[in-house]
Amino acid sequence: MRESADKCADVSIPAVFSWKRPGNLGVTDGRLAPCRRTPNCVSSQADPADVLHYIAPIPFNGDAAAAIAAARRAVESMQRATVIREEPGYLYAEFRSKLIGFVDDVEFAFDDKAGLLHARSSSRVGRRDYGVNRARVESLRRRIARDAGG
Repeated sequence: MRESADKCADVSIPAVFSWKRPGNLGVTDGRLAPCRRTPNCVSSQADPADVLHYIAPIPFNGDAAAAIAAARRAVESMQRATVIREEPGYLYAEFRSKLIGFVDDVEFAFDDKAGLLHARSSSRVGRRDYGVNRARVESLRRRIARDAGG
């Protein structure tokens, strides 16, 4: 009986909510992963007619390196955020909720030709996020604009 108790010993809240990272993150053919049908994701690459998921991209005057650097500074200025991966033209970060430790995945991809920083923010689990992902992207947008002098 002791052996089975030891296997379940780590029942802390962070351990309970430490799901694996999604395998579909990153840029494929110039696009971030699409949102699932659940309302807990926003993306600037969703269909603009999809009012549940679409959020406007972030205009950025500069090259990919400057855009991703600005996105990184914006992410790092926010609480409970961790940059996981940075590549040319791409940034991936995780945000954890304060009380329970739910993880949201946030990505940025820069479109050089259009001068746009595309954003995607998605809850890893659950169905509803009560507007948290949309509010996060809007906060990041303001921080990036201030950083870029816009």
